[in-house]
Amino acid sequence: MNNLCVAHRGFSGKAPENTFAAIRMAMELPYVSWMEIDVQLTRDGVPVVIHDYSLDRTTNGHGKVKDMDWSQLRQLDAGGWKSRIFRGEKIPSLEEVLELCKERLRLNIELKNAGNLYPGIEKTVTELLASKGMTGEVVLTSFDPGTLRRCQEADPAVRRGLIFDSRWGDPAGRVRELDCSFLSIGFSRLTPGLARFLSARGVGIMAWTVNKAKEMRRLADMHSDIMICTNRPDVWGDTFLGV
Repeated sequence: MNNLCVAHRGFSGKAPENTFAAIRMAMELPYVSWMEIDVQLTRDGVPVVIHDYSLDRTTNGHGKVKDMDWSQLRQLDAGGWKSRIFRGEKIPSLEEVLELCKERLRLNIELKNAGNLYPGIEKTVTELLASKGMTGEVVLTSFDPGTLRRCQEADPAVRRGLIFDSRWGDPAGRVRELDCSFLSIGFSRLTPGLARFLSARGVGIMAWTVNKAKEMRRLADMHSDIMICTNRPDVWGDTFLGV
């Protein structure tokens, strides 16, 4: 089966996204080979794994991630919003997730940066990856072209990918312009022609967020190189492996 399974924020269909519970649940499935996570910086410069700029949706805290120190974020409950059984789940640091996933899961790390929101996030993250010996196990992705260029400057060895979800524009041209080797794209925006074009040029393709078996099969029929990013890796297993 070539259409690799990517767990979106861990097994986020059943566990609270971007938490240890979701990550471990995804890791229990032998066919999950990649995981997508989101990274921001705390006020004191610690890379943490959380999607929203605000704490309100996925924790019992309030305010912006960037306005809180790591010690403050560490006290929040990041699981109770999903279910009582996940009460007490914490926001992980990127370092903790890297240590858990090293040599077990490859990571698509979205840098949740826009403009100058998180100055230095690229250098902080690439240096952490290098210190863990994991530069070759990840791709750093972003919607923001400046962030991708700064990743290249911080560490030319790190793989970079553009996130694209516009109804218009030329994603292949943007990937080429930014010298990226990966495209993360909303699954409804992906066409057979684009998939063939990128694959022929060695560009990795990830389609998100695909939770229904019908759409997974459609993408698999489109091209075998398309990575399928899903909140429900169990549906991927049922669809392609019958497990």
